[in-house]
Amino acid sequence: MTAAMVGNDQVPRRRPWDYLLQVWRELDVPEGWRAEIDGGQIVLVPPPHAHHNGIAAKVQRTLYRDLSEELEVYQTLGVHIAPLDKLYVPDLVVMPTALIAAMDPDTSDPVDASEALLVVEITSKGNAKDDRTKKLWAYAHAPVPAYLLIDRFDEHGPTTTLFTEPQNGAYKHSERAAFGEQVRLPEPFGGLLDTGAFPV
Repeated sequence: MTAAMVGNDQVPRRRPWDYLLQVWRELDVPEGWRAEIDGGQIVLVPPPHAHHNGIAAKVQRTLYRDLSEELEVYQTLGVHIAPLDKLYVPDLVVMPTALIAAMDPDTSDPVDASEALLVVEITSKGNAKDDRTKKLWAYAHAPVPAYLLIDRFDEHGPTTTLFTEPQNGAYKHSERAAFGEQVRLPEPFGGLLDTGAFPV
């Protein structure tokens, strides 16, 4: 995936993050595109490949098997990594239902990433490096308890890696599985994610 950058050359006197967030709220993004804030810029990410969406659907179906009613799987939900002034829109994010229900319906503010229980990113050709490095680092800083990276473009073949136990801006534990193997999901999800049916 390629990304178009929207810079902030003429940032008003207020804090750059506040300015970028206001611009992000007001953006009229084309359908299927996502706007994220990273490195002091607004980045527009184009729609993903159909295989990318197929993987997201399979992960979502697996999560719903054991998910309690207090939790929900969201797509296109902006999450703010407050310690780093970053805003990402993960492929999937599991959040408490009550937290989302309590949000102001008249604003499009992002949610605090530290409230997420699980974030899922599925790589595309143009953003694989960001998902493996920048987003891994950012989600650990949030901290998000579990980050599931589904990497269709890993140099050793398609893989799924579950990162858990964030501490001091890094995940202490990771489990890597090649496509075709099963990944045990952490509580409160439980169960196994079968990657054998993931399209490549």
